Amino acid sequence: MEGIFLALAGAALSIGSLHTAAPDHWVPFAALARARGWSAGRTARVTLLCGFGHVTVSALLGSLGLFFGVTLLKSVGERMSALAPLLLIGFGVVYALWGLKRAFAPRLHGHRHSRYDHAHEESRTSVWTLFLLFSADPCVAVVPLMFAAAPLGPGKTLAVVMLYEVATLGTMLLLVLPARAGARLLEAPSLDRYGDVAAGGVIAGIGLAVTLLGI
Repeated sequence: MEGIFLALAGAALSIGSLHTAAPDHWVPFAALARARGWSAGRTARVTLLCGFGHVTVSALLGSLGLFFGVTLLKSVGERMSALAPLLLIGFGVVYALWGLKRAFAPRLHGHRHSRYDHAHEESRTSVWTLFLLFSADPCVAVVPLMFAAAPLGPGKTLAVVMLYEVATLGTMLLLVLPARAGARLLEAPSLDRYGDVAAGGVIAGIGLAVTLLGI
C-alpha cells in the first residue's frame, strides 16, 4: 500500500507540474500584471487565487466522481475544459476592447483618490473574472488519481490532492513571476497607453492557440 501511495504522490507532483506548463496557465497573469502595473506580491496573490479555484474545482469533480461514477464526471470535466479556452478568448477580446476605449477616452477629472478608486475597481473586476474562468477549467487528470487513491483511505486521497495542488500552484508561480519581471523590462509610451489592449490580445491569442493545438 505504501508503494502505491508513493507512486500516486509522484504522479500527482508530475502531472500537476507538467499540465501547468501550458501557456494558458501563466501567460494571462504576466500580461495583466504588466498592463495593470501589479507588484510581484499582488501578481503572486492573484495567481494563487486563480490556481486554487482551478485545482479545487478539479478535486470537487473527483469527489463527485467517487459517488456518481468517473465516466459521467470525466465527460462533464472534458466539456468544461473544452469551453474554457473559448471563455479565455472572450475575456481577452472584451478586455482588449475595454483597453482600447480606455486609451482613447478623455482622462478622468476630479480628485486623485477618485481616479485611484476607479482603477482599483477595474482591477478587482479583472481578477474575479479571471478567477471564474480558471475555476471553469478543471484538470480532469486529477480525477483518476483520486480514484486510484480512494482504496488507500481518505487521508491518503487528500494527501494526493494536496500534492497535486502544491505542484500546480508552485509551478504557476515559478512561471508567472519571471514572465512578469521580463514584461516589465518592455518600456515604451505606446505600450503604457495600450497596455490593456496588448494584454487582452495576448490572452485571446493564448486561448486561440490552446483551442487550435488542443493543449
